[in-house]
Amino acid sequence: MLSSTEANAATTAQPVVVGIGPVSPADVVRVARGGARVELSAEARQALADTRGRIERLAEEPKPVYGISTGFGALATRHIPVELRRQLQKSLVRSHAAGSGPEVEREVTRGLMLLRLSTLATGRTGVRPEIAEAYAAMLSAGITPVVHEYGSLGCSGDLAPLAHAALALMGEGTVRDADGQALPAAEALAAAGLAPVELAEKEGLALINGTDGMLGMLVLACHDLRKLVKLADITAAMSVEAQLGTDRVFAADLQELRPHPGQAAAASNMRRVLAGSGIVASHAGPDCNRVQDAYSLRCAPQVAGGVRDTIAHAESVAAVELASAVDNPVVTLDGRVESNGNFHGAPVAYVLDFLAIVAADLASISERRTDRFLDPARNHGLTPFLADDPGVDSGHMIAQYTQAAIVSELKRLAVPASVDSIPSSAMQEDHVSMGWSAARKLRRAVDGLTRVLAIEALTAARAMDLRQPLTPSPATGAVRDRLRQDVAGPGTDRHLAPEMEAAVELCRSGALVDAVEEVVGALD
Repeated sequence: MLSSTEANAATTAQPVVVGIGPVSPADVVRVARGGARVELSAEARQALADTRGRIERLAEEPKPVYGISTGFGALATRHIPVELRRQLQKSLVRSHAAGSGPEVEREVTRGLMLLRLSTLATGRTGVRPEIAEAYAAMLSAGITPVVHEYGSLGCSGDLAPLAHAALALMGEGTVRDADGQALPAAEALAAAGLAPVELAEKEGLALINGTDGMLGMLVLACHDLRKLVKLADITAAMSVEAQLGTDRVFAADLQELRPHPGQAAAASNMRRVLAGSGIVASHAGPDCNRVQDAYSLRCAPQVAGGVRDTIAHAESVAAVELASAVDNPVVTLDGRVESNGNFHGAPVAYVLDFLAIVAADLASISERRTDRFLDPARNHGLTPFLADDPGVDSGHMIAQYTQAAIVSELKRLAVPASVDSIPSSAMQEDHVSMGWSAARKLRRAVDGLTRVLAIEALTAARAMDLRQPLTPSPATGAVRDRLRQDVAGPGTDRHLAPEMEAAVELCRSGALVDAVEEVVGALD
C-alpha cells in the first residue's frame, strides 16, 4: 500500500486533462500546489478550432465587432484596420500588465492560469487551439509568470494579473522557472523548448477577461478551510476536556432540535474525539456541580457548524464559476459573438468576504478558549498561565497575546471588500467587484486562523499533561503525542516562538487531523 506521500506523488504525476467541461477543485489544487502537468483534450481542440473559424470570418467583415476589430473599454468606438489588429492584441496585453507591489504566490498564479485555460478550452472565447496548447505547455514546464499584488478591480476580470500571464506567453516580462529562479520569459520558454506565441484577433482580450485569479484563490481557500474546521473541532474538544468541561451538550438529540447540517457534523466530531476520555469521566458523576460551561466551550459546534455551512455555500458558488465560460465578447453555442457582463466578479467576491468573516469568528472563539486555560480563576486548578513556577515563569501568557493580535487583525480583514467600488476606464467600468482584494485578504485570514488554532492545540496539550494522572481520550492523546514529537511537554520557560511555529506547521500540513483520524476514522 502506498504511503500518503507516495500517493500524493503518484497523483501529481498524472496530468490534469482540460476539456470543454469544468476542471474540479481537486484539479485546481493539484496544478496550483502539486505542480501537476496539464493536457488539452481532443474534444477541446476541436471546439477551439470550430469557433476560431467564426472569429476569422467576422474579422474579414466591414462591420466593427467589439474585441475583434475595435478598441477596448472606453475606446471601443474606434474601428481598427486589419493591418493593426495583431498590434492591437499585443498592445492590450502590454498595457494591461500593469500590476504593482509584491509578487503573489506561485500557487495563485498557476491556479489562475489553469482556470483561464479551462475557459479557453470551452471554445467560447474564439482563440486558436495553439494558444490553449501553449498555456498548457507553460504550466507543464513549471513556468510561472510574475504577477503582482495590486492591479485587479475584479471587473472585466482580473485584468492585470491575467495580463502578466499572457505577457509571458508572448515571451515578454519576467517569470520563474520550475526551480523558482526569476528570468526573462523568452529565456525560460526557450529553455523549456517552447516558442512565444503571436496573438491574433481577439486572443489578447480572451486571455485577460476572466475571474480566474479570485476563483483560484476561492477554491484553494475552501480546500484549506475544510481541513481547518475539522482541526477546530479537535482543538475545541481538547479545550473542553482539559478545562473539565462536559460533553453532554454535544449529544445528537440536542443537535437535532436545531438541525443545521454543519452544527450536527461539528458536534458529532467532538463526541468522537472525546470518546473514552478519562479526564471527562473523572467529573461526570452525579456529584459534579458543573451545570453549564462557558459559551466558547458549549457553543463550539454552533460556531464551527456555521462555518461549515458557509464553506458549503462558497463551494456551490465556486462550482458554478468553474463550469462557466467567462469572456467578453463570447462566442455563443449558435455562433453569435456577443458582449456581456459575465466578467463581473460579484458572486465570487461576496463568498470570499463571507469566508473571511467566518474565519475571523472561528479564530475568535478559539482564542477565548485558550485564554480560559491561563486564568486560575477559570482554569479549574491549573497553574496561572500554565507556568511551571508562576512569577519566575510566564508559561503561555504571551502565546495568548499573539493569538489576540492575530484575531484583532482577522476582524479587520473581515471587513468586506465587495461593498466597495471605484469607477475606472473613463466611467465605462463604473461598478467593480473588488473580488481580487477579497481573495487576497482571505488568504491572510486563513493563515491567521491556522496560527490561532495551533496555539490552542499547543496550550490544550500542555494543560492535558498537567492533568495527569488523569488520561485523555485516545484521539486527543494522539494529538498531544504528535505535538510532543516536535515540542517538549511542560517545564520551565523555553524559547516559545519555534514551538509555536512547529505547531503551526503540524496544523497546516494536516498532521494533527491525521493523528485523530487514525484513531476515530474520517471526521465529517
